[in-house]
Amino acid sequence: MIALSLAEIATVVGGQTYDIPDPAVQVTGPVVRDSREVEPGSLFVAFVGERVDGHDYAADVVAAGAVAVLASRPVGVPAVVVDDVQAAIGALARHVVERLGATLVALTGSVGKTSSKDLLAQVLQRKAPTVFTPGSFNNEIGLPLTALSATDETRFLILEMGARGIGHIRYLTGLTPPKIGLVLNVGTAHIGEFGGREQIAVAKGELVESLPADGAAVLNADDPLVRAMASRTKARVLLFGESDDADVRAENVRLTENGQPAFTLHTPSGCSDVTLRLYGEHHVSNALAAAAVAHELGMSVDEIALALSEAGTLSRWRMEVTERPDGVTVVNDAYNANPESMRAALRALVAMGKGRRTWAVLGHMAELGDEGLAEHDAVGRLAVRLNVSKLVAVGGREASWLQLGAYNEGSWGEESVHVSDAQAAIDLLRNELRPGDVVLVKASRSVGLEKVATALLDDAAVSSEGQVSGR
Repeated sequence: MIALSLAEIATVVGGQTYDIPDPAVQVTGPVVRDSREVEPGSLFVAFVGERVDGHDYAADVVAAGAVAVLASRPVGVPAVVVDDVQAAIGALARHVVERLGATLVALTGSVGKTSSKDLLAQVLQRKAPTVFTPGSFNNEIGLPLTALSATDETRFLILEMGARGIGHIRYLTGLTPPKIGLVLNVGTAHIGEFGGREQIAVAKGELVESLPADGAAVLNADDPLVRAMASRTKARVLLFGESDDADVRAENVRLTENGQPAFTLHTPSGCSDVTLRLYGEHHVSNALAAAAVAHELGMSVDEIALALSEAGTLSRWRMEVTERPDGVTVVNDAYNANPESMRAALRALVAMGKGRRTWAVLGHMAELGDEGLAEHDAVGRLAVRLNVSKLVAVGGREASWLQLGAYNEGSWGEESVHVSDAQAAIDLLRNELRPGDVVLVKASRSVGLEKVATALLDDAAVSSEGQVSGR
């Protein structure tokens, strides 16, 4: 964080200081909510959770080097005490971004937020110091903590914004007002909470409504609900996509033998070839989104193309591809799932697995509401249409819908199976995997299917040491 004294922080957040011998002492380290992340000079934020109360760690964090605690009650060590800790870090984040000379870029969308953010961060880092949301730290707590990690040297601040209802993004943009707003798509993630795609579009469009007249709204030309957001902003509009009228677009899109996308990138300043290190054609849209923002910020098309071609995966469990010594390829995409990302992952699996046996180990997609049965059934059917070799549906009712959709689409029989949990899937795969197989693991985060990918890779590691076969 930029250096601020405890007295300044207390004024910004409307708090009272307790047990602080010298209010002029500065916070020079990170603002953290996890006591394990405390460094000398930190400010520790004490949240009260369902199972853990951060106030209980106050003495420990100060002993570890924290300057003070931001708390909702006195804790016997240096503290700035406020009525509402969450509101306080929001106010502090707003103060910090107003003092920074950085350009703030915010992005949202139903699918691809984290992948697009990671690509954009790697591109902009080529131009100037960049701070960006770690993982999916995109809510009312994660976003201000990310903003507070910016320093005086930061020139680009990239913030991912999530929403589970109308008004959420409006609140986040109030904390960290963006100059550039990027909207990726409007899908069916959280549709059970919103009540329909049109309501999701209302929520996502709050981002472009927040932009200043001298800002830029970067919109997906291939998504009609996103394109329509151009009428909701006073900022200049820049379109990206594969549409002919997109300002930043892809032509000659294709997949390499390994399933990695390649295309010709066109921007208003010229064109250049891109071959991504990521897997799956769906990353073309993510790359175009990053390219559009980078173009807006003054990077040349050749600089953008080179940066995209060298960018990798920064966040865990998102199309992580690992090949075992025996030739089995494990694709760990288990961080989260919705209908759009499921379809994209299945297509990527098939592209990667040409001439090989392919396994789709899938679990339920959460928060689909009344659409749950139809969406799970459709994913199971798609697995058949794409000629996935084996579908393993993991879990309860929703998993049974996946398996039933596959069975009804192709009368698969032994090609689709429903198992109770991750361990049952692991046992099945250990018995049936053969060298050269490709295994995709994907479900909503609550299912915990990353355990399957981890077990398969751990088996291979042990096997390579000559201790057990892993089968």
